[in-house]
Amino acid sequence: MRFLTAAALSLGLAAPAAALDLSALTEAERNAFGAAVRSYLLENPEVLMEAIGVLEQRQEQAQSLTETEFLRANAEAIFNNPSDWAGGNLQGDLTLVEFVDYRCGYCRKAWTEVEELVKSDGNIKIVMKEFPILGEDSLASSKFAIAARNLGGDEAYKKAHDALIALKGPANEAALSGLAKELGLNWAELAPAMEAPETLAVIGANQQLASSLQINGTPTFILEETMLRGYVPLDGMRQMVAQQRDAAKTAN
Repeated sequence: MRFLTAAALSLGLAAPAAALDLSALTEAERNAFGAAVRSYLLENPEVLMEAIGVLEQRQEQAQSLTETEFLRANAEAIFNNPSDWAGGNLQGDLTLVEFVDYRCGYCRKAWTEVEELVKSDGNIKIVMKEFPILGEDSLASSKFAIAARNLGGDEAYKKAHDALIALKGPANEAALSGLAKELGLNWAELAPAMEAPETLAVIGANQQLASSLQINGTPTFILEETMLRGYVPLDGMRQMVAQQRDAAKTAN
């Protein structure tokens, strides 16, 4: 019977899988090999932790590649959908997309910081994706914002967006009709526009896009080919912007 020392085992673990043909071993040799593996790992648990680390790194790289491929495949729908409001510098060198839910606490927290990022940078285009996922008030808020844009244009949308993200209390009919009056919008026109097919189509398209990108929470940001899931503080956003620009320079 072949004798498997710990040193030989360590070489076997480091070698490619094809280098060791277990099928060529007898049953007794396989049992001895299994016992040697167990003994080696118990005596050297850092080897197992190192292997897990390598596996996780490979999984992260594969996931990152998959996300990049998805973003590239859906770039037109993500960055250039005319149904989405766009602001900031429309000719900016970077585009930041946000999937937003007006009832999301972290979206509200990010709101002023995203505004500050876009304003202070001066070279970022911002795109808003209506993505209501937190119930009826979320859905009503998104329909209000989209209908406001359809009736009053981009300026009306921006005012509605800012008012909705800061709205306290439920987004019921009383609150939304009052908000329409404050914004100078005709509630008699806005209410039916909220249920119009073109309004619902925007939400449906964003939900379908989010599903294909495996987005299930808000806020979710897309900065060119980088996806940021969840709230990111202003300094972190600025760092991501700088990294994106550095990567673009290196690519060119």
